[in-house]
Amino acid sequence: MKAPAPPVSLTRPPLTLSVAGFVSSFDRFAVSPMLVLIAADLGVPLSAAVAAASGYYLAYGLTQPLWGLLSDRFGRVSVMRWALFGAALAGLASALMPVLGALVVARVVTGACFGAVIPTGLTYVGDTVAPSVRQRALTDLMAAAALGTALATGLGGVVAGLLDWRVAFTVPAVCALACALSLRTLPEPPRHENAGSGVLSHLGAVLGQRWALLVFALAFTEGAIMLGVMPFLAPALQHTGLAAAVAGLSITAYGLGLWGFAKLVKHLSGRWSAPLLMVVGGAQLCAGFAVVAVHVSVPVVVVTALLLGGGWSFLHSSLQTWATSVVPEARGTTIAFFACALFVGSAVASWAAGPLAQDGRYGLLFGLAAGAAIPLTAVAALTRRHYGALRPEPPRPE
Repeated sequence: MKAPAPPVSLTRPPLTLSVAGFVSSFDRFAVSPMLVLIAADLGVPLSAAVAAASGYYLAYGLTQPLWGLLSDRFGRVSVMRWALFGAALAGLASALMPVLGALVVARVVTGACFGAVIPTGLTYVGDTVAPSVRQRALTDLMAAAALGTALATGLGGVVAGLLDWRVAFTVPAVCALACALSLRTLPEPPRHENAGSGVLSHLGAVLGQRWALLVFALAFTEGAIMLGVMPFLAPALQHTGLAAAVAGLSITAYGLGLWGFAKLVKHLSGRWSAPLLMVVGGAQLCAGFAVVAVHVSVPVVVVTALLLGGGWSFLHSSLQTWATSVVPEARGTTIAFFACALFVGSAVASWAAGPLAQDGRYGLLFGLAAGAAIPLTAVAALTRRHYGALRPEPPRPE
């Protein structure tokens, strides 16, 4: 018997969605601390073992539009369930692979499947939570994902070192299977009257909406600044002679800051306007990169990681909330393109920043990121204010 559709009156995401987001983030961030152990166990160079991570990230980002189109066409919960089943099988296969080539293939499939979880969860919130309180619900999902990020960066390498790297792949796979089974009781959200239309109509609705294209451009820029440059914090510490393990643990502050600031954003989103939240987030983003551009040390990087967690909580959650409203009749496709733009931006920036990192010019790299955060924040806040004037939201609850 099919579960009845939930009314558009929820105030927080279902617990199962939050747990699935946690598992997805844990799996995505756990592999980096394990790369040295994987290389040693499989007898391959570290430069080759990196493909297990880069292939995962590439598949995770590039499959976003596909999952969005499928969720608009066949339903949010159905897509998440099948994606989680796929992630569970591919994750278990990853733990059994005896050679690098097979491991990379398994990780690519795992990344592609886990790529459906968070964007589709965001879309579910957009379908079931009223706009006036939607950002609060989205920050709940963000907090769960942040906790997964923090635990993965802090514990992934420890688990792999004390037990085995294959265990670190098995645990999220088993959790993904449990999430897929628990989603059986989660009802599909109400479908838009155009939800059953074809793929081309969804694409046309999204790509023909100028506000959607603007939000995608902002997501691309944010991904370039934040996700593209932040991974160089640990190498910058290692450039000063610090051990890789200590450098990695310093970045754990990002996940903790993200989790803590997400709770604060949930409290403030009912009181502060979206443009103001964006300005506060952009200021933290700029300040975080500015301080580490001046001096690189463990305390400074910890402060930077905390500020970047705050910047992501304030700015990114505001952009996410905006993305859920620009094309409601194709919300899944919109969120998927939003996520794809974010990850493509991060990939482009990482590639462009490579030569600066190779030469040890981290001060210049972080300074450029701090400077780029200023126009991003200004454009995001001003255009969001204009959008709000054209499409006023319902009154916020007290």
